[in-house]
Amino acid sequence: MSFPIEKIETMIYTIRGQRVMLDSDLAALYCVETKVLNQAVRRNVRRFPTDFMFQLSAEEFKLLKSQIVTSKNGSGGKQKQPLVFTENGVAMLSGLLGSDRAIDVNISIMRTFTKLRSFLAMESSLRNEVRQLKQDTSQLFQIVFKKLDGIEEVIIPKLPVNRKKIGLRRDKKS
Repeated sequence: MSFPIEKIETMIYTIRGQRVMLDSDLAALYCVETKVLNQAVRRNVRRFPTDFMFQLSAEEFKLLKSQIVTSKNGSGGKQKQPLVFTENGVAMLSGLLGSDRAIDVNISIMRTFTKLRSFLAMESSLRNEVRQLKQDTSQLFQIVFKKLDGIEEVIIPKLPVNRKKIGLRRDKKS
């Protein structure tokens, strides 16, 4: 069973410069309660070093809540800062949650992370190409303008200062 990559993409956030997924989103995908997922993780905490999983600070959680729709404290919503899992942490979860669904979900998540990495690499490459194109274009225009300045001096001779004016002459009437 494959899960739509587009849906999973909406569950990936960038926090502390890393792409991560929330414990609650992962629990929803695995069809388990968030507290069940977190209990399993805490029972196996050695499998999750800080580059695999970390808990959001209060400030990070506040910023995240402003970006996504979550219920406010005291109204049945999340009371603690969530755990977030990096790509490696999500991969580690697949070994922890051995159900067929967990395996299928993890395969889809890994494909999504790979797709995002490809997009980021392509975006970086395009950014470099545009930067190089701007630089090359700027240099090309400088050369063209220098050549035009040189042609202008050769083709258009300098007119004498005391030259006779050409055209209709209007006599001033008093």
